[in-house]
Amino acid sequence: MSASEAPTIDVQGLTKRFGHFTAVNEATFSIPRGAIFGFLGPNGSGKSTVIRMLCGLLEPTAGHAVLDGIDVIRYPDRIKERIGYTSQRFSLYEDLTVDENIYFFGRIYGLSAARRTERRQFVIDLMGLGPYTKRLAGQLSGGWKQRLAVACALLHEPRIIFLDEPTAGIDPVARRELWDVLFQLSGQGTTLFVTTHYMDEAERCSQVGYIYLSRIIALGKPDDLKALPEITPANHQRLEIVTDQPSRALAALKTLHGVADATLFGHSIHALVQNDLSKNQITTYLQSDSIRTQEIRPIEASLEDVFVMLTRRYEELNRAKNMNGATR
Repeated sequence: MSASEAPTIDVQGLTKRFGHFTAVNEATFSIPRGAIFGFLGPNGSGKSTVIRMLCGLLEPTAGHAVLDGIDVIRYPDRIKERIGYTSQRFSLYEDLTVDENIYFFGRIYGLSAARRTERRQFVIDLMGLGPYTKRLAGQLSGGWKQRLAVACALLHEPRIIFLDEPTAGIDPVARRELWDVLFQLSGQGTTLFVTTHYMDEAERCSQVGYIYLSRIIALGKPDDLKALPEITPANHQRLEIVTDQPSRALAALKTLHGVADATLFGHSIHALVQNDLSKNQITTYLQSDSIRTQEIRPIEASLEDVFVMLTRRYEELNRAKNMNGATR
């Protein structure tokens, strides 16, 4: 593999234990340059611990990580000039203006006066901060605070940016605008490592990883994960069922033989059913409970389906393992 083909982030067996507690268990993944890697998982699953290790802030118990050709464990200080980081909680100075925050972080990153001026103008233009440069950071809306945080993280031209839930608590328009900027950065070769709880944002990523109880249990391109055989098992299909009473229909479908799983999506139901359960059978069954079916159509699995199915499978394997251990 040539240097140009080498992954920007290469993680092998990364593990962190705190006493008898394992926070991250043998995480392994690689991320190519310019990719947007979406990192998902429940709170407490190990996401922040992984990021802290990759940023050189926390020493791993085992494994190794290489970022932009630098061994993070051996040279944690050398990696800091190559990465940018924005936290979920706004961590800039609210009593300073937008301009003052940018100036301050330019000094922190050691940029020369000429370079600070150049980079200041670049990040202000990129993030659309021009009208707000004299406004106190604490007076900005959530979306503009996130733009400022990203702007400060970009000042020293990092090759890799870690964004911890960058769109949490901001409105849909601001979310979309921020993602437009992330796509632009990705197109320029910046590698983005993004944690999120939003499935629509995960769909926008070029690669996703899902960590659960300290282990990465799903890793790959969104479309590849949705096509995994265990997500829609053999002899099963996924259907969208639109009815005039979705809540009642959901309760009824969960008692119908051949329905393996069903969940509510707005005014419709997404169901995993056996192939031999026909649309007419579903319609007739719901009609017997005075529920009118408006439409039934096949659909593809979603990323939410992926994470739900793999989480259940992982929990079943864990239960079986624990039961086997208890009977020995």
